[in-house]
Amino acid sequence: MSTAAVSRQLARAALRTSARNTFATSSRQAFRQSGRRFYSSEQPRKSSTSPLIYAAGAAVVAGAGYYLFTQGSATTKVLNPTKEDYQKVYNEIASRLEEKDDYDDGSYGPVLVRLAWHASGTYDKETKTGGSNGATMRFSPEGGHGANAGLKNARDFLEPVKAKFPWITYSDLWILAGVCAIQEMQGPNIPYRPGRSDKDAAACTPDGRLPDAAQGSRHLRDIFYRMGFNDQEIVALSGAHALGRCHTDRSGFDGPWTFSPTVLTNDYYTLLLDEKWHIRKWDGPQQYQDTKTKSLMMLPADYALIQDKAMKPWVEKYAKDNDLFFKDFADVVTRLFELGVPFKPETETIIFKRTDA
Repeated sequence: MSTAAVSRQLARAALRTSARNTFATSSRQAFRQSGRRFYSSEQPRKSSTSPLIYAAGAAVVAGAGYYLFTQGSATTKVLNPTKEDYQKVYNEIASRLEEKDDYDDGSYGPVLVRLAWHASGTYDKETKTGGSNGATMRFSPEGGHGANAGLKNARDFLEPVKAKFPWITYSDLWILAGVCAIQEMQGPNIPYRPGRSDKDAAACTPDGRLPDAAQGSRHLRDIFYRMGFNDQEIVALSGAHALGRCHTDRSGFDGPWTFSPTVLTNDYYTLLLDEKWHIRKWDGPQQYQDTKTKSLMMLPADYALIQDKAMKPWVEKYAKDNDLFFKDFADVVTRLFELGVPFKPETETIIFKRTDA
């Protein structure tokens, strides 16, 4: 690991344990000044590694069972993958999260969380369609939906992992990557169950199933109620906006929500409540900007949480209690990741060991 990456991890650890009721501490100022400010949709730099060639027609059933993969003289056989096999996949992803210091804020973690979220958030409880079971974002038109702009970076990031562990389905890999990213960015433990199968383009979901950041609480309810969530769960899931940033060449919006975009905390809620926000004057879509530093932003859908009488109390609770946020976030994001997945009764739940544990 590079010296820069080690320094960044130490800064995050210090930030994670600092008092959350202090806004512009010197450590956060230092973190913000040293943080990366590049778009996650930038094309990765070319490396000397030759393109990987994948064997077509490999049979992978529900992310487990028997898998035979042959490439040249190499053959990989996995009979009924164990939790140790999945831990190896986790470790591989974790080892690569910060391999490019010039990518976004120095980590692929946030975009991997977004990939897992968007793969899952298409679920419809009435039609039983969509969700993480299928990985249909690999295909057009779903991969080209506006809400999925920029996620090719996350999918491409995971291709070498898929090549190294060809027995795992894309559907299971994408969710495992999201779980890994949350835990490695100092979030709560997220229980993981394998068992998703990959589907073809015929299973692609229609556009419009994911949240529109320019809308308010009525739209949020339409989207999340369709999946089976309630107001409290909407607010808890929104806490993922503590991670990452918006990009003008993706959503059209611009900027991070917090000063620590690669560390999961309840700062999203505290900043939403404690800071003064005004509509940013610029040529882009309407978004809010913090008055004090003008370096943070909130989306209309974020600001709607404190304008809605039923949702605001949950924002206040999570702002006061990070442990409560972590508990509720872990519960609801696990449900999100499992929507519509036909798990076998004997499927074991896995709690992955963190690489820094």
